[in-house]
Amino acid sequence: MLGTMTAGGKRPPSVQATFEGALAKLPEGYVDEHFGNRPWGVTVKRSEDGNRTWLYGEELSGTDIVSFNLYRFGRPGSILKPCEMSSAKVIEFVLGFEPVTEKAASRP
Repeated sequence: MLGTMTAGGKRPPSVQATFEGALAKLPEGYVDEHFGNRPWGVTVKRSEDGNRTWLYGEELSGTDIVSFNLYRFGRPGSILKPCEMSSAKVIEFVLGFEPVTEKAASRP
């Protein structure tokens, strides 16, 4: 909501800032993850100049996908271009990212 403040008197981060922060934490290349308690395979690529981030995710136990490009052009803000889906779906997916953690084998 416009003008919302936290208890400390600061504005909460915008959805865009929260989304971009979560996206920045995703490693480049392929990673297995969970979203909605389902396994996903996700590939993230970033351009050398940092102006474009591409993500393609595929549900490993089903048929759902998530795909988008995020463009930055040196001015404040960025442009999200989902591929054949809503921006809301893309944002929900990135914010719900849960990387698969490998459990280390117990050693005696």
